[in-house]
Amino acid sequence: MRRRGFITLLGGAAAWPLAARAQQVEGVKRIAILMGGAENSENQARASAFQQALHDLGWREGHNVRFDIRWGLGDAARIDAYATELVSLAPDAILATNTPTARALKQATETIPIVFAGLSDPIGDGIVVSLSKPGGNITGFTSFDGPIAGKWLQLLKEIAPNTAHAGVIFNPKTAPHAIFLPVMEATAPSVGLTLTQLPVTNQTAIETGIGKLASEPASGLVIMPDVFTGLYADLIFGLATRGKLPTVCPLRVFAVAGGLASYGSDFTDLFRQAASYIDRILRGQKPPDLPVQEPTKYELVVNLKTAKAIGLAVPSTLLTRADEVIE
Repeated sequence: MRRRGFITLLGGAAAWPLAARAQQVEGVKRIAILMGGAENSENQARASAFQQALHDLGWREGHNVRFDIRWGLGDAARIDAYATELVSLAPDAILATNTPTARALKQATETIPIVFAGLSDPIGDGIVVSLSKPGGNITGFTSFDGPIAGKWLQLLKEIAPNTAHAGVIFNPKTAPHAIFLPVMEATAPSVGLTLTQLPVTNQTAIETGIGKLASEPASGLVIMPDVFTGLYADLIFGLATRGKLPTVCPLRVFAVAGGLASYGSDFTDLFRQAASYIDRILRGQKPPDLPVQEPTKYELVVNLKTAKAIGLAVPSTLLTRADEVIE
């Protein structure tokens, strides 16, 4: 149940995709949306929030704006193909929804304005030059800053006080771990944890890493944000639950998939904010003049079903602070 920040999203999946619509009406602005993940309820809610925010800013679908949306399903080749297709439609602006989509769109066009929502490290991934002066045709909203990684360890220790050792699972092929690992290494001693890095690039590595971690007493697991860990969320949390490992995650969707607790940016809010930049671009501003914004709204989610499955009693003080409790 939502404790705070519950928002009823208007509209929904029935409003899109819109590729089969009639030819663009003269004067109507065209917005392309490249979703990196699957067409599930979580991602549909984000896309719907983006569209609703634009509606609230005066952009009415079928009146002065139309949308073209594509779903990447976490597949790099599919994302690249859709990026090329959407650019060929000559939209007035494009929404990128994670690092792979932003990277593919940047390669596909140097002129069409692109706004991203939800990138962990746009500088490290080569998407923008800097946050204050992004340069080129891309700007947007980041999903995390480095210090939040320390809060993940603090949360793990709070929700499972007996934890003495934390495994950190991440994809070594993407940039985010470079900004989070140093923070974790600096924070771990202060909260009484030792760390083990678990870089994973395939299912076997996930199974081996979590299996070894589960065999060590007083262990817990922290999952870093990444498309790869998202694609394997069910496997990761299934293994962790069977191994009785408390898990802390950066995304609500991870807690829904079986993680014990998540603390991170409210991605639905990021999509709403992205709409504000698209609005400004449609009204004449340029991406280089719009600095990349860092997140301002965070959410704490606790999964009591997972807590019960691993035999853990969640402190009442933590439940009181939670934005959402999954029961």
